[in-house]
Amino acid sequence: MKTFAVLTLFAVSAFAQAPSVIKGSQATFTMAKTNIIKSAEKMPEENFAFKPTPDVRSFGDVLGHIADAQYAFCSAASGAEGPKNSVEKTWKSKAGLIEDLKNAFAFCDKAYAGVTDETIGKSIKLFGRESTVINALDFNTAHDFEHYGNLVTYMRLKNIVPPSSEPRK
Repeated sequence: MKTFAVLTLFAVSAFAQAPSVIKGSQATFTMAKTNIIKSAEKMPEENFAFKPTPDVRSFGDVLGHIADAQYAFCSAASGAEGPKNSVEKTWKSKAGLIEDLKNAFAFCDKAYAGVTDETIGKSIKLFGRESTVINALDFNTAHDFEHYGNLVTYMRLKNIVPPSSEPRK
């Protein structure tokens, strides 16, 4: 009986110390966010209009698209309204685009911070379909990494080492 009690206490204690689902999702989102912002900061302004081929977005347009997507995904997850303007279609400078991008990520930071164990599985509409809060946030992170991959290619074509490939300090 004592062994059972000790094992039960150990299991309950370990479970209580385990990271929550939202904390794990938030950490992965922060990794994507950090790499994307660092990419924007590293790329020289004259390369923000760079397109590897004429039929794809420019480097700056990809960043604007990422910013716009933050508002779409995190509005759905949080119920908060984001701005209605399109960053992708209206950006004019590196500094302004980086500011818009940081604001968009801050909007999502609030969405992540507002998730609780009670709301994580709440049913929401995401692009007209049934989804959950955690699915919207994780879909956002997947989308961020998808486009970070685009940014990496653009940076490599300009002989710039992407943030995720920099030596660790």
